[in-house]
Amino acid sequence: MDINRYTPSYGVRHNHLINTYDLSAEEIFEFLYATKIMKAKFAAHEDTRILKGVTVALLFEDTSLRTRSALEIGIRQLGGTCVNLPYSEDDMRAGENVKDLVSVISRYGVGAIVTRGIPEAELLEFCAYPEISIINSNNEHGMPMQTVCDLFTIWEKFGKLEGLKLAYVGRANNNVNSLIDGAVKCGMNVAVATPAQYKIDDELLDDSRQYGKFLVTDNPVEAVRGADIVYTDGYNYHTPLTDKERQILLPYQVNNSLMSVAAHNAQFMHSLPANRGTEVTAEIIDGKNSLVLEQATNRLHTIKSILTLLIK
Repeated sequence: MDINRYTPSYGVRHNHLINTYDLSAEEIFEFLYATKIMKAKFAAHEDTRILKGVTVALLFEDTSLRTRSALEIGIRQLGGTCVNLPYSEDDMRAGENVKDLVSVISRYGVGAIVTRGIPEAELLEFCAYPEISIINSNNEHGMPMQTVCDLFTIWEKFGKLEGLKLAYVGRANNNVNSLIDGAVKCGMNVAVATPAQYKIDDELLDDSRQYGKFLVTDNPVEAVRGADIVYTDGYNYHTPLTDKERQILLPYQVNNSLMSVAAHNAQFMHSLPANRGTEVTAEIIDGKNSLVLEQATNRLHTIKSILTLLIK
């Protein structure tokens, strides 16, 4: 489906955003068009206090810097209030009841809970109660907010999505799961190259296969050849790489040699944090064809569009 032939209604049927697998192409387009509006209003210094009187709670099990910053700033720009809720698995095991928690904090004026690092099975418990929108920023299965941000960045740069080739190289992770699903639904050609030791979870991609074909290989040159966008991600966000891991992943480094087989003027993407000299060289990530800073900037506007469409 061509996003440029789609007429947005600026509404989605879901209350929650747990993963891209739950979204149709049309719903992804709704988020992208809303992001476009939010970014234009931000540039024009227009009032966007749509969530005045609404509190958004952040329930983070995992550490974060850019995501938390973008959320807190975005919520304030929407006129809402942000509060950090302590999260502990010990609390949940000690008998904290999800239904009671959601019911109580909804009476405090909380309109949404944005989570990070909360297991999918537990998130689905939260979603059983419609009082509050549940938004997953990052868990073991995916990063749907990042995918919406990335697709918007590509659309903004190229003026289209359908027909573009996106190549992901490196270590498979939750980010690539969502990215493949979202890109295929938007009509993009997708190729993924990972070493056999760090391949994608095949079962998680069953939904994506309903919408189109994508290449999965262990050959980075095969994946990147002719690509309009080359994407990689960090390898050692929490745990340093061993020497053995470095050797396995070295052929997947995005450098001048690998980029030379991509399409002319191909763009580079990375969700950050990045390790220059590991998954990507400095001349690529800091070069003129890098969209990394645009991605980071667009995260703010994506977050605002998601909150605006989901909070009823």
